[in-house]
Amino acid sequence: MPGGRLTQQERQQIALGLADGLAYAEIARRLDRPTSTITREVMRNGGPTAYRAELAHRATEHRAHRRRPAAARGADTPPQAHGRDVEAVRAYEETFTTAVMAAGTPKMMSRVLACLTLTDTGSLTASELAQRLQVSPASISKAVTFLESQGLVRRERDERRRERYVVDDDVWYESMMASARSTAGMVEIFRQGVPVLGPDTPAGVRLENVARFLDFVSESIARAAEQARDILYAKPATTPDDTA
Repeated sequence: MPGGRLTQQERQQIALGLADGLAYAEIARRLDRPTSTITREVMRNGGPTAYRAELAHRATEHRAHRRRPAAARGADTPPQAHGRDVEAVRAYEETFTTAVMAAGTPKMMSRVLACLTLTDTGSLTASELAQRLQVSPASISKAVTFLESQGLVRRERDERRRERYVVDDDVWYESMMASARSTAGMVEIFRQGVPVLGPDTPAGVRLENVARFLDFVSESIARAAEQARDILYAKPATTPDDTA
């Protein structure tokens, strides 16, 4: 499997694949690249509808040139906990961020969520996030407000009365329940339109069918989240050697 940066020819193949409606995985297979590489490349450069090979290539060269001084400053980066490889963690954080963006979350919010999720404590202060991500406190505040509205982050005070932003196990449960409530709200909106458009008209039937579909999905999400909630608190399975 080839490594290193994507070439201009590979970017042209990505653009052609997107134009043909190919999935990221299929484009990756044709280029003999990881799917995450293709996903990250496309999401960094306008998304599937706005990706342009030449613009993406120039933007990548510009980012690489701009990053060189920062790389020198990062030479003294402290080692990762638990013996983790710094570059591997950084690459995975980028992959995680790209996946969250692909699901519809804005870039800055995705970066903050990834940063919080991948810390062992699951919590950071605004200044810690700003330092890690090299952005302004205002950007952190805006991102956290958005994530909090989605049920993905909560706030708490530490022993020094500093506000900390937390992604813990239960946040994912609450997020799923918030999604279920949001979907249930759309059910009511669709059903309000049925008598307006007429229950026997094509539009009225369509609204009722969509409402029934979303109602089923909403209930299924809530029920599954309740049933699976304990999984969030499961401890890693121990091996005989661990027990010994």
